[in-house]
Amino acid sequence: MDSKILLDKFAERFGSADAEVFAAPGRINLIGEHTDYNGGFVFPGAVAQGIMAAVKPNGKRWVRAYAMDLDAYCEFDMDDDEGPKTTHFRYIYGVVREMMAKGVKVEGFDTVYAGDVPLGAGMSSSAALESCFAMAMNELFGGSLSRMEMALVGQATEHKYVGVNCGIMDQFISMHGKAGSLVRLDCRSGEFAYFPWHPKGYKLVLVNSCVKHELVGSPYNDRRNSCERVAKLLGVETLRDATWEMLEGVKNQVPAEDYMRAKYVLGEKDRVLAVCDALQEDDYETVGQQMYLTHEGLSKDYEVSCEEIDFLVDEARRCGVTGSRIMGGGFGGCTINLVKDEKYDAFVAEVQVRYKEKFGVECKVIPVVIGEGARRV
Repeated sequence: MDSKILLDKFAERFGSADAEVFAAPGRINLIGEHTDYNGGFVFPGAVAQGIMAAVKPNGKRWVRAYAMDLDAYCEFDMDDDEGPKTTHFRYIYGVVREMMAKGVKVEGFDTVYAGDVPLGAGMSSSAALESCFAMAMNELFGGSLSRMEMALVGQATEHKYVGVNCGIMDQFISMHGKAGSLVRLDCRSGEFAYFPWHPKGYKLVLVNSCVKHELVGSPYNDRRNSCERVAKLLGVETLRDATWEMLEGVKNQVPAEDYMRAKYVLGEKDRVLAVCDALQEDDYETVGQQMYLTHEGLSKDYEVSCEEIDFLVDEARRCGVTGSRIMGGGFGGCTINLVKDEKYDAFVAEVQVRYKEKFGVECKVIPVVIGEGARRV
């Protein structure tokens, strides 16, 4: 996204071009899906794609927001307890309200924003939007919140204003991302470590199924509820503290669906740590094997895949791709693929042709470049 385009549109909408520009990235997650709200580990990285916003205080108590990508406009009163009805603008409203609750003296502002994170692709465009505006509010209105505190603002926005009981991973990495590094995050303690990501001989690429996922409502929250029920029965805070022996001990006391959800989470906990060890040894074949195992668990046990995504993973395996899995909350979106350089061009060409033949629509290939976290541009 070009900041000049944003500023030109801002001048057109609001009469001047002297706004400040802020940006925040979407993300990929190499492995560790649906583990964040279970107190486990995740392994995300920020990407070059993200949300960019031109923002200028207006001296009022209202916000005027124009979403370029959607050609949509909204005004809302910051002190209105209801806020806008449209989900997209509720993200901004929620961030404003949560920043105010944290003690930041937010005033009204005008904004034009746009992004190049594919919506509904599992790359967390919503977290990028939240992080972008949290950074803007903190910088423009004299806030002193840490990056983790701003990530928590984004998470609270999802919980309170949108209705998605998400974990902290997406907002965390949008705030803390670093070019050329992935991050292992302990979602319970908040401790994290950067791992250099410069795999020689391999590329990461996303394949967008163009099946738009929708996490608001029951599908996401139902799975979280399953995990919480099993944890409560086991007497642990989250499934992070459960063992295989503990889970097998209550197998006949829980619904089969809850057991399968918990089985996936325990397996994923083991897989994330295996990938950490493999990366220390530059063992990308093991990384790829664990990615395929994660997809099998997400498809069969957690049941968040779909026919189109399973087809893309099967095609990746057929083409000799080192690792492939669904990425994000599920129910559509992208696969993330670890591909040897010499197989990359053939895989990209073949998967596009075969997907179009099978489903009558084109999938979209998105090369991954690991980028920076939220910032003033």
